[in-house]
Amino acid sequence: MTYLWFKAFHLVGVVAWFAGLFYLPRLFVYHAEANEQPEAVRTVLQQQYQIMEKRLYRIIMTPAMVLTVAMAIAMVIVAPDLLKEPWLHIKLGLVVVLLGYHHFCARLMKEMAAGQFRFTGQQFRWFNEFPTVLFVIIVMLAVFKNSFPTSAASWSVFGMIVAMAAIIQLYARKRRLEKERLAASSNESDEMADGLRAKGSA
Repeated sequence: MTYLWFKAFHLVGVVAWFAGLFYLPRLFVYHAEANEQPEAVRTVLQQQYQIMEKRLYRIIMTPAMVLTVAMAIAMVIVAPDLLKEPWLHIKLGLVVVLLGYHHFCARLMKEMAAGQFRFTGQQFRWFNEFPTVLFVIIVMLAVFKNSFPTSAASWSVFGMIVAMAAIIQLYARKRRLEKERLAASSNESDEMADGLRAKGSA
């Protein structure tokens, strides 16, 4: 019964932690893209994103990460035979990668707060998908355990990555075309205004 309590709270922590891991990099996307705005708007947006990022990281993500890890340790203490399971070794390795990702997000937050952007909005979109891939693999490991369907899972993950890449590229193309249309429309308006001024002067 004790093990089940630990497992229940472990799952609660996992859900909350991944919610943050999915959302924080999305805020990074918007934060980076705010650089494309006029200075007055850019300053307001970046200040707001900094507040949202800090609150998400400190109030939700980090406590959820601590809960996840603490309950996992408790489960292993109660049921030490779990450490003999090969699937768990792989899962723990992926969790270590996630912990690194978590702390790397904190570094990115500090850099952006200082006005340093090592990634563009487009690159942050790729960065945003990394925990999604790990999440899928971790869930499949937890469900299938030592019966993990390696071939099917590999093709599924590969297909998911290809789909993500296609969606990101299509969205980038859509944004580029929208910017070109706006630029063309602005130029036409300027030309019309110049023509009207020229007629008025005549």
